[in-house]
Amino acid sequence: MLIKYLESAMKKAQYEILHDNEGYFGKISRLQGVWANAETLENCREELQEVLEEWIIIGLNTKRNLGTAKGKIEIASDFDEPLEDFKEYME
Repeated sequence: MLIKYLESAMKKAQYEILHDNEGYFGKISRLQGVWANAETLENCREELQEVLEEWIIIGLNTKRNLGTAKGKIEIASDFDEPLEDFKEYME
């Protein structure tokens, strides 16, 4: 679930090329304080993901609301069905 949250948040990242060849700036707008800048776009993405991971860890330690996973997790239609290995115990 945590990996899905990271992937989802990183898909919402926005990047800009800084003036005068100063590199790239990236942010995730809805997450206050989650931004990064670096010389290359790839380094900016990596730095942004590190900042996001730290933001999540700090949030968990301070019990900050990190949002919702609603709509990101799907339960299989046969979720409540007995597992094949345990059918003999269910009869």
